[in-house]
Amino acid sequence: MTTRTALYPGTFDPVTNGHLDVIGRAARLVDRLVIGVAINTGKGPLFPLEERVALVEAETRAVAERTGCTIEVKPFTGLLIGFAREVGAGMIVRGLRAVTDFDYEFQMAGMNHRLDSGVETVFLMASERNHFISSRFVKEIAQLGGDISTFVPPLTLEKTLARVGR
Repeated sequence: MTTRTALYPGTFDPVTNGHLDVIGRAARLVDRLVIGVAINTGKGPLFPLEERVALVEAETRAVAERTGCTIEVKPFTGLLIGFAREVGAGMIVRGLRAVTDFDYEFQMAGMNHRLDSGVETVFLMASERNHFISSRFVKEIAQLGGDISTFVPPLTLEKTLARVGR
């Protein structure tokens, strides 16, 4: 039997309830889900790469147990399509929050398809409860003293508040 493997990439800085929503839904579609944590220093990460990987691992354990999907969390750099090949993914999962995400994601999916037509991109819409959450907003709200408790899971909340000095 062939294992259906998907790759869900992102910076996960920090991992949000929106990310976990997409991860949980993707995990129901595949046998193995690789979560690729991008190095991407250009975004000015709040958490170092190793801590982001550890947080995603901790926050996704319950999803793996609930769905029976094997979830692996790995750091990566370079071309997404190259990493997809490396981990044996036949599918790239992308979450869409709003129409504004679609244009960028549509272009990226087209480029990835041209680079490797054997890897499909699948879009999962964020649930209405999570469609507005972004890591960038979560970081900004936390840094300005706002309440982020409904946007991130408990461990991430604790680590994010400690990181911003609260």
